Amino acid sequence: MEMAAVTQRSRGGGGGFAGCQRTVTPWWRLAVLLFSVSSLPTAAALVEGLYCGTEVCYDVLGVTREASKAEIARAYRQLARRYHPDRFRLGEPGMEGETQESAQKKFLLIVTAYETLKDEDTRRDYDYMLDHPEEYYQHYYAYYRRQLTPKVDVRVVILVTICAISIFQYYSWHSSYNEAINYLVTVPKYRIQATEIAKKQGLLNRTKEKGKNRRSKEEIREQEEEVIRDIIKTKIDIKGGYQKPNLSDILLCQIVLFPYYLTNYITWYVSWIYRFTICREEYGSEEKLYIIRRNMKMSQSQFDSVDENTRQSFLEKQLWIKENYEVYRKEQEEEMKIKMATDPRMKRYRRWMKNEGPGRLTFIDD
Repeated sequence: MEMAAVTQRSRGGGGGFAGCQRTVTPWWRLAVLLFSVSSLPTAAALVEGLYCGTEVCYDVLGVTREASKAEIARAYRQLARRYHPDRFRLGEPGMEGETQESAQKKFLLIVTAYETLKDEDTRRDYDYMLDHPEEYYQHYYAYYRRQLTPKVDVRVVILVTICAISIFQYYSWHSSYNEAINYLVTVPKYRIQATEIAKKQGLLNRTKEKGKNRRSKEEIREQEEEVIRDIIKTKIDIKGGYQKPNLSDILLCQIVLFPYYLTNYITWYVSWIYRFTICREEYGSEEKLYIIRRNMKMSQSQFDSVDENTRQSFLEKQLWIKENYEVYRKEQEEEMKIKMATDPRMKRYRRWMKNEGPGRLTFIDD
């Protein structure tokens, strides 16, 4: 209707007035449109829930974007003293119109602004948001990435984890070692040997005690058990998974000593190549046992648990030679098959698997 009226007036007798009306109205609308568009980036840059919300953190503290960390801290302290809930008093000069609730909200906003601007990385992200308001999702990602990232140094977390694993390792190995000692104390063979050693050393010679120093039979028996246990700990050499725990075997020490172990391994490997591949030297006993252990795919602790006579038999059979080891392995497999075929327990097991195995249901009448 307005455009129709303008057109009608332009065609009437008052041509000058109609022409003025036709040129002013589009210019006014274009100005309003340009002003609205120019104000959109600023509104988009300040998002509720990010940093200081719709407030500019610099304006909250009353500083410029070029302010130093010292200036930001000084402005924060001044405002915090005024708006802190414990210091705020109604009716103070310059605080007219402020209530306890509004002062508390203002204080929280001041703290948020200071937390945003005191950290260099967070301040850099905030300045980037002010300069690039169109990157809406990038601002959300940067904000919550810093909010959810742990404040503790990752190196500290890794160190604490390694220490916890090392403590658990040592405790587990120590428990296994104590279990092995408790078992060996009950074995007659080792118990008799430990008792004879204790008697020779005069540790089990009972002296007659009188008066207050006299001990009961239970106390004497406990002392004898402790002596036998200590002798077994000292004399016996346990190999394998139940061996005595060593601090150098835990994870923390292994990581600390890794450069040393790596240097030793490289030196040993280069020496091995030079001696036995280039110079064609003959293998010694240690080298032969190493090749045998590698052929058998056994770890060092497993191979250490093998008795000396068995190791000597390996050397006599020349198992470091690949062909001899293959013959030995096949012989062991054949012996195991024969043993399984002739063992009565294995026969009963095969009979049970055939007649009453896991795939069969039977009902036995009493």
